[in-house]
Amino acid sequence: MHRKQALVTGATGAIGAAIAQALANDLGFAVTLVGRDEAKTKRLAEEIRTNSGNPHVSYTLCDLSRRKEITALAARWDKPLHVLINNAAQTPRKRCETPEGIELQFATNVLGYVWMIDAFRDVLRRSAPARVVNVASYWAGDLELDDLEFKRRPYSNNTAYRQSKQADRMLTAAYAERFKADGVTVNCCHPGDVNSQLSNNLGFGGHESPSQGADTPVWLATDPAGGQVTGKYFEHRRETHCRFAENRDAIEQLFSICHQYQ
Repeated sequence: MHRKQALVTGATGAIGAAIAQALANDLGFAVTLVGRDEAKTKRLAEEIRTNSGNPHVSYTLCDLSRRKEITALAARWDKPLHVLINNAAQTPRKRCETPEGIELQFATNVLGYVWMIDAFRDVLRRSAPARVVNVASYWAGDLELDDLEFKRRPYSNNTAYRQSKQADRMLTAAYAERFKADGVTVNCCHPGDVNSQLSNNLGFGGHESPSQGADTPVWLATDPAGGQVTGKYFEHRRETHCRFAENRDAIEQLFSICHQYQ
């Protein structure tokens, strides 16, 4: 049986775990979970295998805020990749930096997406038809290209999160353009509103279950619609106008800035 290979970042979070479970429930998928905590990620993989009856669920460790770890992950990847779901995110309440000195939300929520797509670019092209699904949000805005790391502005985790999700939506448009001749679609979406550590850090709760929150990302990863359009933003399985995808100059400037980071 030809199984599609799926890779899910941020898999141990509430929405990430639900995305991985839903993909594994489709026995046509082999699913790899990406996490930072080995015990937690291993335990989740075992739970998903048991719940789905799908033995093709594995895990790997990677800190998505660090480019060298993503590069190492891609180097040890030895199979096709048909679905990449960029979902990892952090919302620290105080400004933090990676060991490389990059503000943590920008490093994880934005550069992590960029580095994953870049690292797996050739694998995705060889595996086509393939899809990239960027988990973004309708809670987006406040991006300042001259202060992406809050070195000038007072740090607010809410503002930093909104900025990161705007960036994810803009970068989706940038990558869709670059992949359009390769049989790889790149779309983004707002997941459901789920009560999670991420939302709690931002001062919110959530009124939807993790499986409801995972519904649109999984739909983009599996439904024919997700392979027929590219560069689009979705809410509740509906293509939704994204004003951030209209400013091509800003998109290209952001893309260029992101690629200056190591």
